Amino acid sequence: MRVRNFLVSLLQNLPGWNTSRKIVVIESDDWGSIRMPSRSVYDHLLAKGYKVDSDPFLKYDSLAGESDLSNLFEVLVSYKDKNGSPPVITANTIVCNPDFAAIEKSGFQEYRYEPFTETLKRYPAHAGSFELWRSGMSSGIFYPQFHGREHINVSKWMMALRSDVDMVREAFRHGMISISSESSGMKFGYMEAYDSFSVEEEMEKAGIIHDGLRIFENIFGYASRSFISCCFIWNDKIERAVNDKGVKYIQGIARQLEPFCKDGKHNFNRRFHFTGQKNGLNQLYLVRNAYFEPSLSGNPDEASYCLKRMEVAFKMKKPAIISAHRLNFIGTIDQKNRDNNLRQFNRLLKEITQRWPEVEFFTSDRLGELMMKGKEKFY
Repeated sequence: MRVRNFLVSLLQNLPGWNTSRKIVVIESDDWGSIRMPSRSVYDHLLAKGYKVDSDPFLKYDSLAGESDLSNLFEVLVSYKDKNGSPPVITANTIVCNPDFAAIEKSGFQEYRYEPFTETLKRYPAHAGSFELWRSGMSSGIFYPQFHGREHINVSKWMMALRSDVDMVREAFRHGMISISSESSGMKFGYMEAYDSFSVEEEMEKAGIIHDGLRIFENIFGYASRSFISCCFIWNDKIERAVNDKGVKYIQGIARQLEPFCKDGKHNFNRRFHFTGQKNGLNQLYLVRNAYFEPSLSGNPDEASYCLKRMEVAFKMKKPAIISAHRLNFIGTIDQKNRDNNLRQFNRLLKEITQRWPEVEFFTSDRLGELMMKGKEKFY
């Protein structure tokens, strides 16, 4: 680990909730959301001159197919913590995707969505995917939590479709949201679901949150107790909206982007958080302090980097909360990338259980519940 990264890791782990226990949480975002539909679409867009190979989410990410889940689960069940429990993925889930046919039928005037379980049925080698979700859940290795109704800023995306923005219409024809996560018109490629530009939009986003949490409970049979906002963009109105439906723990990284408008201009405040910090609604922040993101970093030894971040966290008496986005485990577009990442992930879990035999694997909300009990110290 570079000196700068070490110092950042050290500073990040100074404040907050302390524990002598070796607790590991693996938080993985974007499950359920569409991205690149297939290798053939990827090749087509690349041939047309779109730089889809320069965006890791378009280069590697897609809905999780049956083989993706089976291979991931095979790694997870190979290990146990001190209590005999396997590593568990807190699978932060987008519960809906756009209903492209219905939107087009309306002449792009009305937004419509469908549960992600319906989207899966139209993807090859995905028909049995949700049954594997259920199997992973019953085995204690895959635990969905709420990430959003859809991974889209609905109002801005629909505006772009109505305005016939070329890149967005081209993406739409292939069942995609955008061809870039860093489009010229919208920095986050319309993926920042809870960004807002007016009071009216804030109210709209709160309604979307309430609807999404209702759908989450309908799909999974339980209410989500934690939440992570898309692109780490949210404000206190979003915290209030999820709190209305029983969410008590806010996942994230150390930096929050809080949208605001002043003199007609949109911008972000940058707020910083630490694990165990509370907001005015008595919700707890859970802040990631370790990273297994080989598809984003390009690091051929991401497992070692993650272990070093974990070592710092444990020395500072903090739980290790690992970020590991879904794209690291997907092989639809690039199977070799998935297989390489799974080998690294397997090594990571092997090293964790060997180096810290007293390790305990937690879900995000279970860690939040432990902190709420107040038996450990805050600094």
